[in-house]
Amino acid sequence: MRRVFKNWCKDQSGATAIEYGLIVTAIALAIIVAVFAFGADLGAFYESLGDIFDGIA
Repeated sequence: MRRVFKNWCKDQSGATAIEYGLIVTAIALAIIVAVFAFGADLGAFYESLGDIFDGIA
């Protein structure tokens, strides 16, 4: 039983996939935080751009 547990602890298969999953999760969280932090400001910015283009047309 000890040998099975030691082999299981040393097994590295799947570690890269887990690391990539953690990186993707961190990036997704950063995007979500940025959208909530700057979402209203970006909406106002694009609305003012729309008003400018409406005035030109």
